Amino acid sequence: MEILEASESDFDHIYPIFAEIVSKGDTYPYCKDTTKDEAYRIWMETPHKTFVAKANKQIIGTYYIKPNQSDRGSHVCNCGYMVASDARGRGVATSMCIHSQETALKLGYRAMQFNLVVSSNQRAIELWNSLGFDAIGRLPSAFDHPLLGYIDALVMYKWLSPKQSPAPLLNP
Repeated sequence: MEILEASESDFDHIYPIFAEIVSKGDTYPYCKDTTKDEAYRIWMETPHKTFVAKANKQIIGTYYIKPNQSDRGSHVCNCGYMVASDARGRGVATSMCIHSQETALKLGYRAMQFNLVVSSNQRAIELWNSLGFDAIGRLPSAFDHPLLGYIDALVMYKWLSPKQSPAPLLNP
């Protein structure tokens, strides 16, 4: 498997992965019937960079990286990952997350934050935990799951930079 920066022409192969995942409505907050043009804006135009994971010249996964906030919060990035259903369980998400952390540091980010990890997505939570991410917050009933109704979402975070350790978390 190789992970490369996505080109505009890659989107024709990214969109079926995007559409399949989003149509299920159980992990991403995007509208189930997001159009191809809107998906292109979300996945290719808005992010700082977008990447694809390829095996045998086929796109089997994709991720984006972008600032989580502007200006004073722009040292923290946010990523989104999607893996084709027939490639799941083969380490694609793990490889993309490791790649994204390396890429984040190269791009000058110091930390990575996932803003909305759906609590029912145990595979993702276990994976992010295994890669050093901590659940730093729980958002009660923040996600409208198509089968489970309003369920919690986690905010997950990892400090990446060796330059400066983050301040300890304070209890308000």
